[in-house]
Amino acid sequence: MPPITVSSLLQILIGFGLLNVWLLRSRSPTAYRGASSTSLKEEFDAYGLPEAMFYVVGSLKVGASVALLAGLWLPQLVTPAAALVALLMVGALGMHMKVGDPLMRSLPAFVMLLLSGTLLYL
Repeated sequence: MPPITVSSLLQILIGFGLLNVWLLRSRSPTAYRGASSTSLKEEFDAYGLPEAMFYVVGSLKVGASVALLAGLWLPQLVTPAAALVALLMVGALGMHMKVGDPLMRSLPAFVMLLLSGTLLYL
């Protein structure tokens, strides 16, 4: 196992955090779903996005998560994966704003943006 550093902890937090949302909780209601949606798919519909975007964004987030975790052993994967996560989180924040969500619903996307931005900085 590689040594534990701030960067590796961020990789683990972001990677497993996104995998949790997209693979384990995608069909579960949470307090953070946009526009009172009860699943990720409903959330994308509430944002007015085509169904294909659900699969594109989901694939990108799962792929970036896996790359961040693999980056513990292959560090060249970390920067592009963290940059992709940051970009996707900016998009997520924009979608929350589009539907007029209260700030609290944007909190997970904002935290992921801060974590991925910090990872890029380090």
